[in-house]
Amino acid sequence: MPESGSRRRLLPAPRRGLVPPSRRDVSAVLPLAAMVLLTAIWGSTFPLIKGVVERVPVVDFLALRFVIATLAVVAVAYPSVRRLTRRELGRGAVLGLVYGVAQILQTVGLAHTSAAVSGFITGMYVVATPLIGVFWLGVRPRWNLWVAVVLATAGLAVLSLQGLAVGTGEALTLLSALMYAVHIVLLSQWSRVGSNTWGLTAVQLAVVALVCAAGGFRDGFTLPQTSADWWVLLYVAVLAGAVAMLLQTWAQARMSATRAAITMTMEPVWAGVFAVAIGGEQLGVRILLGGLLVLVAMYLVEARTGEPPRA
Repeated sequence: MPESGSRRRLLPAPRRGLVPPSRRDVSAVLPLAAMVLLTAIWGSTFPLIKGVVERVPVVDFLALRFVIATLAVVAVAYPSVRRLTRRELGRGAVLGLVYGVAQILQTVGLAHTSAAVSGFITGMYVVATPLIGVFWLGVRPRWNLWVAVVLATAGLAVLSLQGLAVGTGEALTLLSALMYAVHIVLLSQWSRVGSNTWGLTAVQLAVVALVCAAGGFRDGFTLPQTSADWWVLLYVAVLAGAVAMLLQTWAQARMSATRAAITMTMEPVWAGVFAVAIGGEQLGVRILLGGLLVLVAMYLVEARTGEPPRA
């Protein structure tokens, strides 16, 4: 029997505002976890491939990496590849072309600038992604996402920069960042829950392999000469290529492009962690402060007002 009068206890109205991730449904956190795992895999490759690309040209290494990654996905999920529709094939080809061109631009730009500057400018996709969403798609991120973009950019600067001059290498790298941003936006638009994730991943990888192979075709191909280099290539191809692209395609079907871009700025943080753990580098203030800024940016993305995951 309901209570009446002064004895009636009114439940407090739910508070609007930032909702901690712990209160959210687990399924909403899984895409974030997938993207963080993706960036950890990417970050682990830096100390591993540093020596290999001194013996194997970078474009040749990229072509081999994505050929092996494509074969791995097709071998595991051939039925999904066969079910691809014309639309999915076309979209996968566009995504692969954009990503492949970004890889080539970043590689050529790296020959004309430092690795630290290249890492920072490449990370500018975190700024370009929401801007493309606003001016191209009319998607307006909430205030917390804009603050997160600023914090993530500051974190990248702390992690990477020791000086910045603008030249050919920087310009090419900036173009690669814009291409990565376009890939992130298009992938969020074209991947949907229930879509053919395996098939779309295979097409992207195959086209990236073709683009990278075209970039190295003029001078012929150089293969790894030692078993250690081949093991590194297989690791980078299967985990940082096939598994990483699969995770990104799956996760971006469940989160917005801006959220994905901000989460992907964890890559240089993981690169610093692995450089300390594997490469013997010192854990400096730059890694700690830059990593903290990126983590705060990620918290702002996830502890947000109750917006839909893809808003």
